[in-house]
Amino acid sequence: MTSTSPLGVAFDLGTTTIAASLVDLASAARLAATSSLNPQRPWGADVLSRLQAAADPTVLAALQHSLATEMERMAEELLARVDAQPRQLACVAVAGNPAMEQIALGLPSASLAYPPFRPQFSAARETTTAELGWQRDLPAFLFPLPSGFVGGDLVAFLYGCRHSARPGTLYLDLGTNAEMALFDGTRYLATSAAAGPAFEGGNLSCGMAALPGAIAGVSLEGERLKLATIGGVAARGICGSGVLEAVAALLENGVLDRTGRIRPPEEIASNLANRVQQIDGGTAFVLHRDAKATVYLTQEDVRALQLAKGALKAGMEILLARAGLRFEDLAEVVLTGSFGAVLAPQVLKTVGVFNESMVIISGFIREGALLGVERFLVEPEGRGELEAFTEKIKVLPLSGTAAFEKRFLANLDFD
Repeated sequence: MTSTSPLGVAFDLGTTTIAASLVDLASAARLAATSSLNPQRPWGADVLSRLQAAADPTVLAALQHSLATEMERMAEELLARVDAQPRQLACVAVAGNPAMEQIALGLPSASLAYPPFRPQFSAARETTTAELGWQRDLPAFLFPLPSGFVGGDLVAFLYGCRHSARPGTLYLDLGTNAEMALFDGTRYLATSAAAGPAFEGGNLSCGMAALPGAIAGVSLEGERLKLATIGGVAARGICGSGVLEAVAALLENGVLDRTGRIRPPEEIASNLANRVQQIDGGTAFVLHRDAKATVYLTQEDVRALQLAKGALKAGMEILLARAGLRFEDLAEVVLTGSFGAVLAPQVLKTVGVFNESMVIISGFIREGALLGVERFLVEPEGRGELEAFTEKIKVLPLSGTAAFEKRFLANLDFD
């Protein structure tokens, strides 16, 4: 790299993974990008576990320190990749769910962990990397948190897409929290359903983040199972896109029934029956086996995905009902998330999330939140535009509401 332009680093702080990119602030070009596992995983795979652990000030400090150390390491990695000088790094901008942003600032967690589930701050925060716990001291910006369940990551995703938004567009950011928003032409109705980590491969028997060795694609040609792994290396686990594609393939080929039950071998009229085995006392479908690893989906894994699917579909139905729309009225569906691969809309139809009309109008954006943070960094009036944009977001809480619970239970089956 020969440019001496000032640089910025964009971060998307996910519960499972952290994504970061280096941006030339003069040309708006992305120069490099990287991702890593969130180092807070020893304190819990889900947000609530970490928030409860953070009630201990010593643990909160440890959570913040682990995050700061990893973020600074990633920034240094990005600079090294393009042979940039440390002095060229001018600022960083961060989007994440409310828990990740609060922990990044070292703020107490009780307001998020317990009712009324409100973040310590809602407006965007201008701070410094030193306040975030870095060794280096640079200007830092944290995206606004509209509510305790709708975070800066969804705001960043919507902000990055705002110029192409059409009335009737549904935005889905599928991660540990299934965050979603519906643009009605004037405002964005937004909500979040606690999907759990299944969409990102977390908390599953062989689940892993979207890193090399993760099964990201699964298909069946006749009775032959075809797997695609990240990096093209031997499989050692399965990430979110792999889980969804595997379940869709098993549904289409009679290994799973619509209730999510893995059929016993005697009910499967193909050689796929040989892959249904008892592992650790439970029924499982074996996807891959070699001398180093066996990768499989258990009945409990399928149930975890059903819970995530039910929460997502229920949230979508409530947004549409509030806007007075039906699924058939949608103009566009925009997907993003840390799946590990571009997720085919047909897969979401097979598992019962989309209908046929949604398949036709759906598109996928890789790293939607990260792209929104990048756009903010390179726009001269970014702060003012972001503040004005955030005022258009109206949050609809779902947690504990009778309407959500009823729809959630009705949407657990794969149909």
